[in-house]
Amino acid sequence: PMATRQRESSFTSCSSTSSCDADDEGVRGTCEDASLCKRFAVSIGYWHDPYIQHFVRLSKERKAPEINRGYFARVHGVSQLIKAFLRKTECHCQIINLGAGMDTTFWRLKDEDLLPSKYFEVDFPTIVTRKLHSIKLPTLLIAECVLVYMTPEQSANLLKWAANSFEVAMFINYEQVNMGDRFGQIMIENLRRRQCDLAGVETCKSLESQKERLLSNGWETASAVDMMELYSRLPRAEVSRIESLEFLDEMELLEQLMQHYCLCWATKGGNELGLKEITY
Repeated sequence: PMATRQRESSFTSCSSTSSCDADDEGVRGTCEDASLCKRFAVSIGYWHDPYIQHFVRLSKERKAPEINRGYFARVHGVSQLIKAFLRKTECHCQIINLGAGMDTTFWRLKDEDLLPSKYFEVDFPTIVTRKLHSIKLPTLLIAECVLVYMTPEQSANLLKWAANSFEVAMFINYEQVNMGDRFGQIMIENLRRRQCDLAGVETCKSLESQKERLLSNGWETASAVDMMELYSRLPRAEVSRIESLEFLDEMELLEQLMQHYCLCWATKGGNELGLKEITY
């Protein structure tokens, strides 16, 4: 079962509905951007996803090779961690995908016979709070480019709520990192010009600050790798395959981009399941 997506509500408290809508517009736009990028990468063979075509139109605009490879690494990395959790728990667990947007993980897991007991997709955490406050079976929470749009206080509260609500759990977070340098500043300015403010960017200073946020809000273990490190650990055969799909003129551009995104994961409980052993 999947919970209904709620795009009308907001992570932040607003004084009026119109100001809420205005504040959220930029964030909603990033969902569309990510979906179009994934759709394009799938269309030229980066990974197999027969479902995304039903949710996202194929853009006429060709995406840059470094963008496609970045999304390949993101999808591959998140997918590997999800599957590791599912195998450790033998699928006796639930997944809560926060800010799921057009994500097709549910159907792809179904194809591989890896569906958890329950799978929820929501866009805002209030739905999770209301429905799942007292659930104690193993729970995997996923947030891809979600926490960065919340203030550090708000994301800390969400992480604390999750750690306090579930006895055995794992949290996967994909978002920006190393945002203090010039490249990071340009990313922030470009998003700001599109009325999209990264309210939580101060937590994205480093891999250490990302891990510290998890550990200081009730999680027992925390790990983080930047996406260039993750890309370097991808199976060589897969890398050779995707790198042959299109020519990338400047490898430095890919490295610069991927060094500013990271994959983090944290666990709580589940010693008997070996959750602490999950790594990328």
